[in-house]
Amino acid sequence: MSLSSELGLALAGVCKAGHAEVHENGKWLAGLSGPHYEVRSNGETTLLHLWSTHQSLVRRVIRLEEQSHGSVVIEVARFGHGRPARLEVVASDDGHDARRIGREQWCDRLRHLIADGFPDETVTSLVTSADLHQTLSGSYARGVMVAGAEAYAVLGAAPDEDQATFDGILTFGLIWLDRERQRASRKIVRGLRLFLPRGSSKVTAQRLTALAPSLNVELYEYEPIQWRLRRLSISDAGNLETWLAPRREIDAALAAPPQEVESIRKLDPDAIRVEVSAVTRDIAVRFRGLEIARWQQGVLWFGLSNRPTMLTPDNRPVLEGLVHQLAVKRHSLASDTMNRFYRAQPERWLETMIAADPARIDPRLDTKHIYSQVPAFASGTHGITDLLGVTRDGRLVVLELKAKEDIHLVVQAVDYWLRVRWHQQQDDFRRYGYFPGIELQSKPPLLFLVAPGLQFHPTNDILLRYLSPEIEVIRVGLSENWRHGLRVIFRH
Repeated sequence: MSLSSELGLALAGVCKAGHAEVHENGKWLAGLSGPHYEVRSNGETTLLHLWSTHQSLVRRVIRLEEQSHGSVVIEVARFGHGRPARLEVVASDDGHDARRIGREQWCDRLRHLIADGFPDETVTSLVTSADLHQTLSGSYARGVMVAGAEAYAVLGAAPDEDQATFDGILTFGLIWLDRERQRASRKIVRGLRLFLPRGSSKVTAQRLTALAPSLNVELYEYEPIQWRLRRLSISDAGNLETWLAPRREIDAALAAPPQEVESIRKLDPDAIRVEVSAVTRDIAVRFRGLEIARWQQGVLWFGLSNRPTMLTPDNRPVLEGLVHQLAVKRHSLASDTMNRFYRAQPERWLETMIAADPARIDPRLDTKHIYSQVPAFASGTHGITDLLGVTRDGRLVVLELKAKEDIHLVVQAVDYWLRVRWHQQQDDFRRYGYFPGIELQSKPPLLFLVAPGLQFHPTNDILLRYLSPEIEVIRVGLSENWRHGLRVIFRH
């Protein structure tokens, strides 16, 4: 059978199997989604023509490398290129959504943006496809820039991504940099270049201050309308949006809570904690970490839904019934571990256990001084649960808690550490009444990452290697059944 006939049959099989997509040298060609094809031969040369409503492609076929029911891999020659290319036509059950197509178009735009901004360097690859094996997200365009024997890993985010994607770029950028350095053989990967739209890089710029000084990470913002690049320095990060609430105000509110709040606490004193929000000054009532009521502007609201109920004498039995259910179902000995009460807000439950006995995490920790969510973030929210403590000899300790695997654990922990360090350097903890009677050391805070032993994401090790030596990190692995009692299985 001739090459043209064999290729034609192979392509027909792929197109019948589903919605075909085309990749060239690993890059998905979004414009050729659902292509038509034609194979032509004049005896010596076989040409493959692929086209759709958005793009057309013609390649000279060298050989058919692989074929299966779901894909065809072809070695082709591109006109004007000396090296052969690898063309792959793959069956896909579904068409691609607008977001993925938009990311591919952005990938092409980033390639031109880099070419204009770095005329002496070459982009050897730039793709948006996810790589689950290497934990690389498809939300970013990633590639490599080369100049002679040196290279930079590249990661960029399109302007229509959300802020969470922008803020996550450093995590995935360091993973990508590490991978490129490991597989580099003939070139030196000098560092990492990150590209974000204008006005979206503040969090990333601040996180760069926590990286090792020898790590070369360059941050760029681009203007989505004029497509111009501007390199940002660490000084462009701006001030940290953080503050401390005077401790005397928090302690006063906790010492004399409203009568309605105290009456709820007495329903189950061992399980119910009362805390004051540093941001809103509301008083939250929590059952093993799960918020069940809130005192807000002189009114007490209760319930677990997004629409809480105002407490009245008539519905008081409803609240008492909720507490009774939680006492049975949100308990270490609960029989139904899949119940929503048992599984809700696990980090908050873990926080209450550690706050009650921090020395179980590390015997150096002072059991008398432990604070939750201090300092406060300007936004009022943070991705993980935080505790601030101190060792018996006066060194500050930041504890970051996670009950489930989280790829962003390290950079989120860095966010909190930077804020604690900043307040420490301003002597704010002493001035605002924290850690009374303790002479705080000037050493940088210790950073404890606390999670069940099997819930540390494999990439956490990569990110920890790139942190500044100033950040001393201790990973504490707990037993998986931590609700039954805190038991440390490793401390690294």
